[in-house]
Amino acid sequence: MTDPLVGAELPDLRAPEVTRATLALFAGASGDHNPLHIDTDAARAAGFDDVPAHGMLSMAYLGRLVTSWVPLAAVRSLKARFSAMTPVHARPHCTGRVTAVEEGADGERLARIALTVRLADGTATVRGEAVVAAAALTPSTWTPATTSAPTTSALTTSTRTASTHS
Repeated sequence: MTDPLVGAELPDLRAPEVTRATLALFAGASGDHNPLHIDTDAARAAGFDDVPAHGMLSMAYLGRLVTSWVPLAAVRSLKARFSAMTPVHARPHCTGRVTAVEEGADGERLARIALTVRLADGTATVRGEAVVAAAALTPSTWTPATTSAPTTSALTTSTRTASTHS
């Protein structure tokens, strides 16, 4: 019998536009001051038209997606594979779906969540997986895909809050 959580979709996270200010703030918060992400001349010298966003910025958005659904203490792992660059002015769109519920080594029920960050043109820039304690999930914590996403202003506030606590 399939667990009723399998197939549940997290409410989408539509991140705010990635601006140069976003990249500068992320560089400061993360300590990743690679010129490729903040200096147009360095990006052009590396063969890019403009600076690409830090891959870990997209990873941070996936973390925000998961922790908007379950408490941080319920997260057991979060991993990602970067497959394409996120350009300046993109608006990353993060989605997640429960693919399995299994018993962990210690007997804890764990939910596996497939995660994706996409650009407006459909390009998947990041694919990942989160594993969370299934006990943290109740029918009121997950939403079918028809639910509207949080507003950009709420996401911006959440992202800034998360950055200051890093």
